[in-house]
Amino acid sequence: MVDSKIITGVAGYVLEDVPHLSDYIPNLPTYPNPLQDNPSYSVVKQYFVNVDDTVAQQAIIHKNSPRGTHFRRAGPRQKVYFESEDVYACIVTCGGLCPGVNTLIREIVCGLYYMYGVHKVLGIEGGYRGFYCQNTIPLTPKVVNDIHKRGGTILGTSRGGYDTSKIVDSIQDRGINQVYIVGGDGTQRGASVIFEEIGRRGLKVSVVGIPKAVDNDIPVIDKSFGFDTAVEEAQRAINAAHVEAESIENGIGVVKLMGRFSGFIPLYATLASRDVDCCLIPESPFYLEGPGGLFEFIKKRLKENGHMVIVITEGAGQELISESLSAMNNQDSSGNKLLQDVGLWLSQKIKDHFAKHQKMAINLKYIDPTYMIRAVPSIASDNVYCTLLAHSAVHGAMAGYTGFTVGPVNGRHAYIPFYRINETQKKVVITDRMWARLLSSTNQPSFWNPKDIIGESKERTQHQKPDGEIHTVIS
Repeated sequence: MVDSKIITGVAGYVLEDVPHLSDYIPNLPTYPNPLQDNPSYSVVKQYFVNVDDTVAQQAIIHKNSPRGTHFRRAGPRQKVYFESEDVYACIVTCGGLCPGVNTLIREIVCGLYYMYGVHKVLGIEGGYRGFYCQNTIPLTPKVVNDIHKRGGTILGTSRGGYDTSKIVDSIQDRGINQVYIVGGDGTQRGASVIFEEIGRRGLKVSVVGIPKAVDNDIPVIDKSFGFDTAVEEAQRAINAAHVEAESIENGIGVVKLMGRFSGFIPLYATLASRDVDCCLIPESPFYLEGPGGLFEFIKKRLKENGHMVIVITEGAGQELISESLSAMNNQDSSGNKLLQDVGLWLSQKIKDHFAKHQKMAINLKYIDPTYMIRAVPSIASDNVYCTLLAHSAVHGAMAGYTGFTVGPVNGRHAYIPFYRINETQKKVVITDRMWARLLSSTNQPSFWNPKDIIGESKERTQHQKPDGEIHTVIS
């Protein structure tokens, strides 16, 4: 395994650098970057990124605080480590579908072809196992010309299934020297293992990861591709739920949106919609019964407005579903915990409660647009974003970097070591301003566990002033 490359500088500067082929292959030759003769780039004032350019992880720091962690800036380098005619690249897509995957495939192929003159690109079908048990597709600009207009992936996909030795054997036997891997956290962990095996064998192969997570739960980077499209498409479901709910007495629309452990899609879709009365995400626990519970809030909102829209994240409320206890440790082939359908469960709970306890007739409609959202083509902003991701990946591989993933950090694209995006998941911080904006928009309560409320009330002590005034102190 190639060790982490940590470089320190003055004023608390830290660069978490990415591996390079020259770290384990000595005396590699370099070549002039073909971009310097590319007419498309002749109008660019500065072709190449300065070798010392880095991107700060934190955009805001105090005057006297350390400069903090940085990552190597993405972009073309003056010298490359591959001759164009010698490059044999491959692209593989893994995991669930996400808007923008086809755009990435297209732009990697076209970027290699038009910027660097690389004409040998192979598509691996069916995810990781496609390296050793599936067909392959030769990819050219003509083949990929219109694929960005379609959802899904033209290469097919699968979860799990990687046999590291077989994959690297296939890469070595085919003579592939650039591997572009598109996938989520499980896929990127697999890419890291493949990179390590390639390093152990001393192969001149660049391994580049492009993180895919429609949930937007990839750490470090600003945003995952496909997220904007998912939020846009989620609006359709929320609008349908709102129309259904307001068209009938005591109408309730329940919409389940994606987010296994992070509630970014529901958060942004709710803020964009302004038709949502309550948004439930995994990061903010809620409860159903009793004072301050969801049932009480539903009754209150129905009395005020006559209708209500609830958005719930697929990973929210799992601890409340007793049936899920037996499946808590079950996983899919990517290692993701299997979740119960919280949308159906919540819808039934609401129906049962109001039928049995409130004696109140409600009309509830449940909408689950999950797979519709994943399968749509990407919108304009994601298409542009995927183009930048693909070009950054190509520039990095041609420059000899390996064992890295690409993504924007504070608006600038950077090369990030695999371990940084595999170490944790990004989550909504419910103590920051964005969550406060949502609460302000929906006017929903901050659901606290009843035990917390009881515990807090015990901490309250009343003090009698001589004039008889009562004031409360929370210790």
